[in-house]
Amino acid sequence: MNLQQLEYIVALDKHRHFQRAAESCGVSQPTLSALIQKLEEELDLTLFDRKSHPICPTDSGRAVIDQARVVLYHVAQLKEMTLKEKEIGCGTIRIGVIPTVAPYILPRLFKQMQQMFPQIELKAYELRTSVIIEQLRKAELDMAILATPLEQPDFLEIPLYYEKFAAYVAPTEEIYEKEEIAAHEMPTEHLWVLKEGHCMRNQVFNFCQTQSAYSTSYEAGSIDTLIKIVDENGGYTVIPELHLPLLHEGQQAHVRQLSAPTPVREISLVIRQDYVRERLVNSVADAVKAIIPESMLDARLKKFAIKL
Repeated sequence: MNLQQLEYIVALDKHRHFQRAAESCGVSQPTLSALIQKLEEELDLTLFDRKSHPICPTDSGRAVIDQARVVLYHVAQLKEMTLKEKEIGCGTIRIGVIPTVAPYILPRLFKQMQQMFPQIELKAYELRTSVIIEQLRKAELDMAILATPLEQPDFLEIPLYYEKFAAYVAPTEEIYEKEEIAAHEMPTEHLWVLKEGHCMRNQVFNFCQTQSAYSTSYEAGSIDTLIKIVDENGGYTVIPELHLPLLHEGQQAHVRQLSAPTPVREISLVIRQDYVRERLVNSVADAVKAIIPESMLDARLKKFAIKL
């Protein structure tokens, strides 16, 4: 068994096609096929079901491939520790960002990274928390921007900023007349929330006190959709602080502050415990600091560099 064989089975898993996998590895198809077969013989295990279309891993093969991806990740980490590029902070960052943060972070993050660290290639993916956690664990992502805490001992959470929530209320609601709205004043039968799987959905329900049965027809997929639903149908929703500047003047009149207590979410940069590229972590953190209002930033992030 060698690293080349591990690279080949990971490539075949990614492309699900021998020719495309071989091309991605820069070798001929017979070479890739032969070395994968040799690995299967060594392990006495069939890694891929060659009769399926497209080709796919066997159940046993999936476990081996997932571990191979982690091994290759650690090899890359080891190389990084000895390369000069680690000192100058260049390379590629694969980062996952949750959908309720991505619209406010990613557009300017690309710009800031290009201006501040042009030698770094940023590859960003908008994904739900559960998918990001899985991909971090498999070393398919280098880092992520998530709502925390995650309570995942194999990850390191670095708080970036703290974001308040506000209510967006239709004029037809009784609570529209209030300047501030407390949790017990928010009737859930008029509440529109993100669909199942979004972490912000749970945060909203933790804040609002359930007063009646909840209907799953009151679901949407983005903050913009929720606001448009309220504009057209009445009711109210809860939106993050960074969305407020995106509202036009007429919509700004529908925003109400929340209190008793004011709901806040922690947004953190999350990496594996074994991640070693300290300069890249600080590059992303520095770019975020240039985007987020200073009043929202974590106090430690404003004063100190991140040490791994």
